[in-house]
Amino acid sequence: MSSITILRDDGPAPAEATVQAAVRQAFEQLAAGRAVQPRQVVTDLPDGGDVIAYQAVLADAGVYAVKVSPYLPQPAGKAVVTAWTLLLSTRTGQPLLLADSARLTTERTAATTALAVDLLARPDAHRLAVIGLGPVGRAHLRHARVVRRFTEVRMWSRTATEADLDGLGGDVHLAASADEAADGADVVLLCTSAAAPVVDARRLAPGSLITSVSTNAPMAHEIDPAVLGNLDVYADYAPAAFAAGGEMRLAAAEHGFTLTDIRGDLAGLLAGAAPAPTGARPVFFRSVGLGIEDAAVALAALQILETSS
Repeated sequence: MSSITILRDDGPAPAEATVQAAVRQAFEQLAAGRAVQPRQVVTDLPDGGDVIAYQAVLADAGVYAVKVSPYLPQPAGKAVVTAWTLLLSTRTGQPLLLADSARLTTERTAATTALAVDLLARPDAHRLAVIGLGPVGRAHLRHARVVRRFTEVRMWSRTATEADLDGLGGDVHLAASADEAADGADVVLLCTSAAAPVVDARRLAPGSLITSVSTNAPMAHEIDPAVLGNLDVYADYAPAAFAAGGEMRLAAAEHGFTLTDIRGDLAGLLAGAAPAPTGARPVFFRSVGLGIEDAAVALAALQILETSS
């Protein structure tokens, strides 16, 4: 390309199936040695807050990507969080795409969780709980429905009312608490910005799956770190999750949790190198967000733009 393409946040986003296929392919390439996934780089800002950089290379597509996500606390009100992804051609060295990737980040996060549900949840899983009714929770509901036929969905957030369920489907019901939503569920998707446990994972049945995603809150975690030793633990990318996941860092410092206690990650599961869940304990999947996910979804969006232009 002779010039860089700019994708605003209101630009086209790939459909769920397209995003999931792109994310799956990225992890398959990681397993095959055709993708490079460096660890996150966190730069602390002198006046508070930080900027996280997510890098990646997708060799077959010939792209390098970096997403930068500032977390900027405000004296009053919520912190400012933005995200921008830059794609570079590894063949020409030229920039291909600069994307306001707030919406793309939401979609790739939900698609990564859906891949974990596909690989780790029981095939007959039909009861779903979603904790969090913001954009991330709603995206998780959409993506999870692509990989399993859920017949019962319970959702909860601190401020939700029945009106917030409009348009989500007749099978979706509002629970009175997070634990009530999770009780008896085959799959529990935690989609909050909490920095403290949201549900009691010890109440989950053996073989059930609980997933958690990252936020910019310091040491963010949605389950009790002390419980990790009683779960089959998986991650999007084990080294990154162990280094960045709040509950894993706390479990390592306080309970002797180690990197080898993570049974596997998505690349290992797709390659058949990681063991399946034992079925004897609940399964915990931790996603911290990876550059290969950002690269894959940004590339899919670029292809849509080029096709439509």
